[in-house]
Amino acid sequence: MENLLGLLRINVLRGINLAKRDARSSDPYVIVMMGNQKLKTRVVKKNVNPEWNDELTLSIADPNLPIKLQVYDSDTFTPDDKMGDAEFDIKRFFEVVRMRLQNIPSGTVITKVKPNCENCLAEESPITWENHQVIQQMFLRLRNVECGKIELQLQWIDIPGSRGV
Repeated sequence: MENLLGLLRINVLRGINLAKRDARSSDPYVIVMMGNQKLKTRVVKKNVNPEWNDELTLSIADPNLPIKLQVYDSDTFTPDDKMGDAEFDIKRFFEVVRMRLQNIPSGTVITKVKPNCENCLAEESPITWENHQVIQQMFLRLRNVECGKIELQLQWIDIPGSRGV
């Protein structure tokens, strides 16, 4: 607990135009990994545009570690098929959290992270102040697959007793 900075809630909102890995569709789920932490969404059956709205929470001790996503097609009798992967970092998000913002109108865009060759962003990713919280909305383009994006929303959670930001 003494090394913990806080928690990162990742809301895995939806997949967009994911690859078909079964006859006509896929049964996708997402695995989120950071360091030795590994979390998984539920499986959405027969859907290449799944809506998960699953909230996954990572403990953050080192905000410089990348967060990795892997998307799979759930299969019953054979190993699950890969449907792409993506990676992002929270460095800029964490910098905004450390600003300890207050008294700012809800909906204010603090900064934007632009897509580049070092991230998997499909478009600009705004970091905003919403209802007294720092929020980042992002669309990640999946790699190592013919198509697909994942929409996420990040939210920081302070923990009483942690070393904090």
